[in-house]
Amino acid sequence: MNMRRFRDRSQAGRLLAQRLQRYAGRNDVIVLALPRGGVPVAYQVASALKAPLDVFVVRKLGVPGEEELAMGAIASGGVRVLSHELIAELGLTDEDVERVTQRELAELQRRERVFRGARPFPNLAGRVVILVDDGIATGATMRAAIRAVRAHQPAWVSVAAPVGAPQTLEALQDEADEIVCLLTPELLMGIGAWYQDFGQLSDDEVIAYLQRAGADAHAVSADGQARTAALH
Repeated sequence: MNMRRFRDRSQAGRLLAQRLQRYAGRNDVIVLALPRGGVPVAYQVASALKAPLDVFVVRKLGVPGEEELAMGAIASGGVRVLSHELIAELGLTDEDVERVTQRELAELQRRERVFRGARPFPNLAGRVVILVDDGIATGATMRAAIRAVRAHQPAWVSVAAPVGAPQTLEALQDEADEIVCLLTPELLMGIGAWYQDFGQLSDDEVIAYLQRAGADAHAVSADGQARTAALH
């Protein structure tokens, strides 16, 4: 694909799924979306691969006063990744970092309650995990996600995103088994610059995608069982 913008996250997800077709129809694959923005992308990937979809909650640790600048990230399972060089360069104290960490931890826990509800965390041991986001800029959140997922002993970790900064993707190669990215512009200018529609998602929209994915999986399972019964 050339360096044109995606129409929206759903279109980007469909294009991304084409690059992941080797995982289609396998029963050891699971797609994990980084909410909120990664969910519409991951829904299209999971649908195309006929794989289950779930969320993996990660929160960026923004620099106080410059929240878009990431000094690290936290993820489910108690993983925290910090950019010690940036923290030192900005003269931030341990108290500064801890204050931001506690605030983002509260939001992470809230999102897990809202998005997961009564559903248990999926078993990732021995599985192929495809981590999906709508873009990778600094890589702090994705790095935290990879490390947290590794703690569950998957067989393979694939990182997939429609757009990403090439230097960041290169740095993540030591963390992931595979990185799949459609656009790698030298000048990223922010993830939203590569989408015509980059509206923010609400919690309700995330839940709707997850419910739709669950209904799709149930329909596929029921169809498979019906076909099996018809053969006997």
